[in-house]
This record gives sequence, C-alpha cells and structure tokens, in this order.
Amino acid sequence: MAWTRPLLYERLTWPEVRRAVAEDRVCLIPAGVLEDHGPHLPIDADTRIASAICLRAAEELVDEVVLLPPVIHGYTPHHMDFPGPITIGWDTFVRYCVDIGSSLAHHGFKRILFLNGHGSNIPLLDVAARLIGLEHPDVLAAAAFYLTSPESEKVIAEVRDSEIGGMGHACELETSIYLHLDPDAVFMDRAVDENSYPDGPNAWMDWSDGPLKLMPWWNAISHTGVHGEATKATAEKGKILFDQAVRECVSFVRELRNKPLPVRWEPRETATDPGS
Repeated sequence: MAWTRPLLYERLTWPEVRRAVAEDRVCLIPAGVLEDHGPHLPIDADTRIASAICLRAAEELVDEVVLLPPVIHGYTPHHMDFPGPITIGWDTFVRYCVDIGSSLAHHGFKRILFLNGHGSNIPLLDVAARLIGLEHPDVLAAAAFYLTSPESEKVIAEVRDSEIGGMGHACELETSIYLHLDPDAVFMDRAVDENSYPDGPNAWMDWSDGPLKLMPWWNAISHTGVHGEATKATAEKGKILFDQAVRECVSFVRELRNKPLPVRWEPRETATDPGS
C-alpha cells in the first residue's frame, strides 16, 4: 500500500505506524483554538493557520515527518464573553497534550513537535512538552509558536504597515495569512482597526509581546475582538508571511531531527567535552 505524501498519522495502519517509528520521523502536531477573531475572520483562524503551516512543512519533509491531526481546542477563558470560543481548562489541556505525546512515545516515536497558533497555549504547551520529556527521558519533545524566530521577525518588519500594536489578534498578520489561505472566508468589508490596550514601556501587545505579561478579559481590551490593524492586511503579505512560517517550521523539524536523543549522565564534579 502506498503511503500518503505527506505522511498522515490518521491514515496509517498499525504496521505502518511501526515503520514510521523505525524511520525516526518527527511527529508534527499543529495546535490552536476556536475563538473570536473580530467580525471579519472565522473562529478557526489559529487552528487553520497552524495546520496549514504544518501541512506545507510536511509536504517539504515527506521522508522526515508524520503529520498528526490538529489539537483544535485550546485555552481561552478570557474570550468567552464573545460568541464562539470553546475553552479547555488549563490543566486538562496540558494533560491532554502530555497524553498525546506519551501515547506517541509509548509506540516508539522519539521526536515530537507541537507547532502552536494560539497565544494563550504558549506556556501550557511549553509545560506539556517538558513533561513529556520528563516522563519519557529518551524522547525529545518541543513546542514552538509560529513566526517567532529571528529571521521571521525580520520578515514581519519588512512587510508590516502597522505600528507596534498593529499585529496582535485578528490583525494585519493573521488576516493577511488567512487571505492567502482562503480569501473567500475573509470579510474585509467588516475588518476594523482597534488598539484599545494601554501599552506601556514593559507591557504591550504585538506579535512579540512585552516582557511584562498581562491578560485580562478580552472585552476589557477590545470592543470588536480585534487588536491591531486588520484593514492593512493583504493576501500578498499573507503569502510572504506564510512562506516564512513554513521555512521556520521546516527549520524547527530539521533541528529536532538532527539533535542526539537525550542520555542521562551520572552527576560528576568535572565536565566532559562533548566533542571528545
């Protein structure tokens, strides 16, 4: 039987799962949420974008990746005053993601990457990846948010027309990428610009948030669900940003695949040169 290209986990038979394990493939898992994204974007924006990035990356890494279905629901209690969000308790979400990774580790996979598309999942997926590694010491598990590498920050700076605060949520960036992926699903005639967050020297909301983290109820930040300048979005910008996100994801996967699997050393008083 011919394998799917890219290799889709849910389409495998159990002997094919065993074969994928033997090939030391990276398990790539998109993660997102369903939540309001202004009056112009579908509520699946975070999950749709992360899933599309992972699919394209898997298409470029057909011999190195097995692509899992997305983790659709995430942690978003602060959005619940807007119609649409589905939120999962933070501890349930962490345990759920750990259980996914532990199941894959049980079957023999050694390399697992969650590619996250939802801001409030970030600390929880970081913890989940760490717990997977602690519970399975020979497994490398990692989590990453898209468009956060230094190279991606350069690309964002090159394409953005908005000032700081213009790329936060349902914004120039997310709207542009969705326009690239599915323009018929975006209602640009309903897009609005809003930056009601009281930015300060340490707390600001943009694609790279400030060092002081604050997250009150979303409707204490935004009247429309938007934080940013959605009207500046274009499909052309979206293609540039999406292509960079795919390159970044490919880089994450290859680094994870090339790292040696962890081996726990006996503590000692002197260091050993890794190259010796």
